[in-house]
Amino acid sequence: MQLFAVSGSAVTQRTECAIVGVFEKGELSHAGHEFDGKLGGKLSRLAKHGDLPTKLGDVLLLPEQKGIGAERLLLVGLGSKSGLGRKQYRRALAAALTALGRTRATSAVSFLSQEDVSGTDDYYLGRAAAEVVGAAQYRIPDLKTSKKPPKPTLQKFSIAVLERSGKTAAQKGLDHGQGIFTGMTLTRDLANLPGNVCTPTYLANAAKELGRQYRSLKVQVFGEPEIRKLKMGSFLSVTAGSDEPAKLIVIEYRGADRNKAPVALVGKGITFDTGGISLKQPPAMDEMKFDMTGAASVLGTLKAVAELKLPINLVVVVPTCENMPSGSATKPGDVVTSMSGQTIEVLNTDAEGRLILCDALTYVRRFKPATVIDVATLTGACVIALGSHLSGLFSNDDELAVSLNAAGLRADDRAWHMPIGEEYADQLKSNFADMANVAGREGGAITAASFLSKFTQGLKWAHLDIAGTAWLSGSQKGCTGRPVPLLVDYLLNYR
Repeated sequence: MQLFAVSGSAVTQRTECAIVGVFEKGELSHAGHEFDGKLGGKLSRLAKHGDLPTKLGDVLLLPEQKGIGAERLLLVGLGSKSGLGRKQYRRALAAALTALGRTRATSAVSFLSQEDVSGTDDYYLGRAAAEVVGAAQYRIPDLKTSKKPPKPTLQKFSIAVLERSGKTAAQKGLDHGQGIFTGMTLTRDLANLPGNVCTPTYLANAAKELGRQYRSLKVQVFGEPEIRKLKMGSFLSVTAGSDEPAKLIVIEYRGADRNKAPVALVGKGITFDTGGISLKQPPAMDEMKFDMTGAASVLGTLKAVAELKLPINLVVVVPTCENMPSGSATKPGDVVTSMSGQTIEVLNTDAEGRLILCDALTYVRRFKPATVIDVATLTGACVIALGSHLSGLFSNDDELAVSLNAAGLRADDRAWHMPIGEEYADQLKSNFADMANVAGREGGAITAASFLSKFTQGLKWAHLDIAGTAWLSGSQKGCTGRPVPLLVDYLLNYR
């Protein structure tokens, strides 16, 4: 997909489709007035008769236009002029692209970016447009045997800016947005695959493929013998019941001086979670194929970073395995020894994500990272607390939490800063080991983060619980690609 920022007169832009906004009561947008004048008042007449779309997201296609550079006009409702903000801009553009997808147009110019969208600038409007275009172009990698729908025909998409001076910022936004959605596409592709396809070995091979695509990446994959040598007893306790071999994926990206400490991303890679011996209830268990979305999101973030050639150093660590019940599976009450040497009483085998992450957090210390961020679909308790709208953000460093929260706001991929503390960590006390892996129902997302904090002493660390934001259920079932936008925004602004 080619993405461009353009300026100049709307009526002379040569394209197969011009996307033009209309406000409530038929008020024409900036570009709408230009087209109306060139078309002899056609749009004004339609507005007078109430035939223009004015409600946010409503559309009307006017084909075969004469006397202007565009072959079609696609009018999209913007709602209230005073209420045009970031969400409304994205919704209107998404509706327009859906309608455009029903045509065979190969090029389009959006003039929505010429409007006064509150809380934005040319950079944001470009970046958001690229992400919306990417979302409209995305197709789930389904395994249906029926005829596939036609591939999108759109090949060239531009956004128009009012002032020529805004083109550079808008183009930068388009480029960054395209990089972000490239990463989101990888995340969604991996997470949407069924668990019998996207196994730990499949994830490892996907990581190796990234290494072949980008020379800036160094990829290592460790099997169970190497994991055992690393003394990752907590990690191995989760995979004990599975026939699929566990993998530890380690990828280094170097975009800065070798002496600069890297940022480390750690992603939970449970490719299917039955709950183990603490078996889950059958309803919606199929969605546990998404339990590796933490891993998929850090791999997607890495791809975006490599695509954008960011001037940072980055390390990605992914512990990946299945959590299955069998005669060899870990049992409630078993005590395991983590890589850090701390012992853990496994009271609930369905609290397995923290058991693989704690060893990965210990392992990542060897890279002497400046910052460590782990990403995991960790707890149902976080879904109860925050629903499906915000990711849970926990940190032992307030400055890091503020930076990540700000990144989420800029990226429209919000998180909410939640507490951790000694009181919650005390709930993990065990009579038989250094700690238990669960602490009851109350504050479950917090006690899970507090468990991880026991392995991050001396690290500048944050934890993102994406259990509510990583995928959608119901008729729209599928991975959202979050929190790739948040993470890439944080890395774009990392100093």
